Amino acid sequence: MSGLSGPPTRRGPFPLALLLLFLLGPSLVLAISFHLPINSRKCLREEIHKDLLVTGAYEISDQSGGAGGLRSHLKITDSAGHILYSKEDATKGKFAFTTEDYDMFEVCFESKGTGRIPDQLVILDMKHGVEAKNYEEIAKVEKLKPLEVELRRLEDLSESIVNDFAYMEKREEEMRDTNESTNTRVLYFSIFSMFCLIGLATWQVFYLRRFFKAKKLIE
Repeated sequence: MSGLSGPPTRRGPFPLALLLLFLLGPSLVLAISFHLPINSRKCLREEIHKDLLVTGAYEISDQSGGAGGLRSHLKITDSAGHILYSKEDATKGKFAFTTEDYDMFEVCFESKGTGRIPDQLVILDMKHGVEAKNYEEIAKVEKLKPLEVELRRLEDLSESIVNDFAYMEKREEEMRDTNESTNTRVLYFSIFSMFCLIGLATWQVFYLRRFFKAKKLIE
């Protein structure tokens, strides 16, 4: 028996567009903007992998017109408090550093001044890993064609994705080992608690037996 057949289904461009979005998505970075009130401090935190290039550009809009001695400071530190970048009287600039270990990094903006001054507008654009590489400069140095540059970028992106999966797998193994270790400790503690309860119950039986014998309530 033959089944019903219809016209062939045409596949639209959606799967291809979805694949391109998945590959190119990590390279699309949107700048973060927020308002910084006077005499306040705002920080942004991000976890970044080991041996990654981190670049960033910032711009602080001063709407005070120079009144109140308004000054803004930028400082980037790791979880140990090591200063990776610091700028006094920051208004506009760029920074770059390479991570030495997987860590939580903190970018802090601080505003100091006197009087009633409008909030400052801070714009921050951070990139790391493949996003931070300047492929135009690489193309000039290595004399690569546009297609070769795109292939290089996709190769780096693929390597970055593989490294991310490897790190996630490593974290999963560490969590599994921690879980197994915790279960083993709980088991040993349960066995120890059971023996303690058995010993306490046995001691209570012998103690009560001696007590009742001393009171001549039992023979």
